[in-house]
Amino acid sequence: MRGESILGIVAAVAVCGAAAPHPHEPPYHLIRRVVLGGEGKWDYLTMDPVGHRVFIAHGTEVLVVSADSGSVVGKIPETPGVHGVALAQGLGRGFTSNGADSTVTVFDLASLKVLNRLTVTGRKPDAIVYDSVSGRVFTFNGGSANATAIDAATGKVLGTISLGGSPEFAVADGRGRIYVNLEDRSAITSLDTHTLATGATWPLAPGESPSGLAIDRAKRRLFSGCANRLMAVVDANDGRVLGTVPIGARVDANVFDPKTNRVFSSNGDGTLTVADASGSTVRVIGTVQTELGARTMAFDPQTQHLYLVTAQFGPTPAATPENPRPKPPAIPGTFALLIFGP
Repeated sequence: MRGESILGIVAAVAVCGAAAPHPHEPPYHLIRRVVLGGEGKWDYLTMDPVGHRVFIAHGTEVLVVSADSGSVVGKIPETPGVHGVALAQGLGRGFTSNGADSTVTVFDLASLKVLNRLTVTGRKPDAIVYDSVSGRVFTFNGGSANATAIDAATGKVLGTISLGGSPEFAVADGRGRIYVNLEDRSAITSLDTHTLATGATWPLAPGESPSGLAIDRAKRRLFSGCANRLMAVVDANDGRVLGTVPIGARVDANVFDPKTNRVFSSNGDGTLTVADASGSTVRVIGTVQTELGARTMAFDPQTQHLYLVTAQFGPTPAATPENPRPKPPAIPGTFALLIFGP
């Protein structure tokens, strides 16, 4: 989940048809590659724009990395099977979703000291989101198709929300609603962060098995990265699929930059899809070569830098009846951070 490259301008594709490419788009290139080392799987990256740090879920700990140098400036230990990190800046607290033991670790944002460990009301919490409107943290539990609501100030568990499908990425709209991809249903659903009531479930067809999710709060559009190499553009008000754009294979994260009106898709095939979302249609303007396995991502709105992680891989094992689709193992010690920028 590999090297330096420049933005290759490819044929632009609009949501509702083809359009001419931008010939003068600034290139995105590899600014820095930092080997972080260690072992274990990795998942979400979370940008801390205040502390200018990147939180990286890695195995049984969270690495806290300087957004400038890429060097490790701290760690949050004992977060088994950690998937994601949510930051409540106003409270000075952070929260991790620990999939292996279905807990949330609460930590101090300044010192990184662990403050508490909470048990969620579902199994295998994956995505985790802080909603500043309600002051609540929500875990999206992949093993039980539900979400857990937690009061961020007190740590009290407030309730459980049935989602009707297996949740993946989730985003808050800043108005008291969170949207979440349902991977097994190829759909998006939402919840009210105050009442904990769910909204309608919207199909993403022709998109299938969504994972990455980003939101343009101003235009009220969602960008859902799907496993069949499409990004579905969805109206956040009524769930209409406004169109799709092609992306790379094995997407696992999308981010939207409100300053440039660009949306990015990080793909495990070693590509980063860049699309322009400034108009009524969305169109691909380029593809950046990253490294194989670099499928999760964070974005710094101040510097326009993109942060991805991956490792080097060994040979793929032979298929077995128990594991018909084996994946190549990550080589210990090769886990690395890639910093891209214009």
